[in-house]
Amino acid sequence: MFQSRSEYDRGVNVFSPEGRIFQVEYAIEAIKLGSTAVGVQTKEGVCLAVERRITSPLMIPTSIEKIVEIDDHIGCAMSGLIADSRILIDHARVEAQNHWFTYNEKMTVESVTQSVSNLALSFGEYDKKSMSRPFGVAILTAGVDENGESILLHMDPSGTYLKYGAKAIGAGSEGAQATLEEQYHKSMTLDDGIKLCLNVLKQVMEEKISSTNIEVGVCKKEENQKPGNFHLMEKETIDGLLSAL
Repeated sequence: MFQSRSEYDRGVNVFSPEGRIFQVEYAIEAIKLGSTAVGVQTKEGVCLAVERRITSPLMIPTSIEKIVEIDDHIGCAMSGLIADSRILIDHARVEAQNHWFTYNEKMTVESVTQSVSNLALSFGEYDKKSMSRPFGVAILTAGVDENGESILLHMDPSGTYLKYGAKAIGAGSEGAQATLEEQYHKSMTLDDGIKLCLNVLKQVMEEKISSTNIEVGVCKKEENQKPGNFHLMEKETIDGLLSAL
């Protein structure tokens, strides 16, 4: 007789008779409880926008970090368990600096994502570096490589990563993804991409959108500089963009 579902979902390395690993599926479900994050890739660069959930008026909004820099040319947005994401981000930063120190060149966006994916896949292995369960976080990695190519990659708790033109993760991801599929096109400028990110967040957020409760990061392709330059937008710049929506 097969074991019941509740017995199969106790082990992170055990397949059910249907070929499923329930703990990974539960981790993917955990992301649907997280803040909504949106990424859009254009020929001029990549932009990321994330909702900040401010649960108390006493909370300092700038202490909520949902978009972080990994290297000069790479940034990422996360949704899910932020404590889990810190482990993956620290790993990505170390890998990027080791690559630059060893080879005197910037690590590509996909190579950074692959190194994070390898760590995400190592759950259940009995050593000090590995987690005893899957990481409950999804990550959107954005950047511009030395060849001038702008890239947006999505990685989920299973360790699978894919390239996207536009992608939404988190609580409002279903509605956000539907809007992106309707409005996104490959010929977009970076400014249009940023406006699209903000419009999508405006539609799916429960609170009224403002420069306080969102975070925006941009990696722009510079004409005389390779790779691109990633930076977080200032509050005043976000205010100006929101007033134009």
